[in-house]
Amino acid sequence: MKSLGRKAEGARLERMRASPRWAGDGFRNVNPIPAGLRDTTAPRPTISDFLCGGARRVPRGPLPSVNPAEGWRTPAGSGLRATWLGHSTVLIEIDGLRVLTDPVWGPRASPSRLAGPKRFQPVPIALRALPPVDLVVLSHDHYDHLDYPTIRELATHSRVPFVTSLGVGAHLEAFGIAPERITELDWWETHTLPGAELAVTAAPSQHFSGRGLKDRNATLWSSMVIRTPKHAVFFSGDTGLTTEYAAIRERLGPFDLVMLEVGGRHPSWGDMHLGPENALKALALLGGGAFLPVHWGTFNLAMHAWDQPAESLLELSPRAGAQLVMPRLGEPVEPAHAEGVEPWWRVVDSPSLESKPDAPTTLPEAMPWPLD
Repeated sequence: MKSLGRKAEGARLERMRASPRWAGDGFRNVNPIPAGLRDTTAPRPTISDFLCGGARRVPRGPLPSVNPAEGWRTPAGSGLRATWLGHSTVLIEIDGLRVLTDPVWGPRASPSRLAGPKRFQPVPIALRALPPVDLVVLSHDHYDHLDYPTIRELATHSRVPFVTSLGVGAHLEAFGIAPERITELDWWETHTLPGAELAVTAAPSQHFSGRGLKDRNATLWSSMVIRTPKHAVFFSGDTGLTTEYAAIRERLGPFDLVMLEVGGRHPSWGDMHLGPENALKALALLGGGAFLPVHWGTFNLAMHAWDQPAESLLELSPRAGAQLVMPRLGEPVEPAHAEGVEPWWRVVDSPSLESKPDAPTTLPEAMPWPLD
């Protein structure tokens, strides 16, 4: 199956093995994981739970969204603007350049088009309708972040370069991206975009990787810092709460915009995903900044209600002193000019809308958890 990608070999594999994060047969989280993040008494959801359990795990209707094309026609007055396009896909406009994070336009977070977590919210703009993108940043190789149909489209219809974590370039090449378009980074390594004052630095995260049953941790996972002389943006990718965020603040901060994952958490894998409460703790470790939550509102990847991340953040952020930025899907927002949060997502679960769940899909019994 082409969507599984390809394992690293040759010089790429040798470079991976030289990483301080390589542990003989794969990468590992080298920093001690804080106690209590994972509830060892909580049973992991079964396939049946995932397919049929939980309440309100998808919205009753489409979420409010905006076609961002009109807003993109006017340059960002502050020099920094972000457009959340769903899940962890964000178009960042930073001092005249455009950076796209973890682009996912495909219908499922899965190797198959017939099974696996199905998108419940379309992207508010077609991939081919995007303005010219200067750089794609990929955090890691999970299906809800590295999407085969999207990469195939970018391979065919653009020449945009990619910056990603060690080993992920093998997947990109298998999907049709030319080697000269790919830069792979270990943590704390930096790539500067040729001919531009824009640098991307891979930084620590606390997660794992894999696209099949036999390649767990075969590639690295990273957070990413995008910086110009005037602005800096932090993108978490996927991560649990880690004290390494303090080191990121010291070495790469401060940040004008912080994009942290908030959805997909379950107590049994609470060390691999943040969730709202730990996202606010991570924000504090990073030194603050305008906080744009990502990794929610698109795929059903855990047992919590689809809007639980948003509602929890709305409740907790004032007490944490966080500057929460939660635009509608496709709504360009400048962090410097962001106003208070309007809970736009609440209109979706109106009693007048009827839920139309998909028919149950079949997944292999050996599917590892969590999926991302």
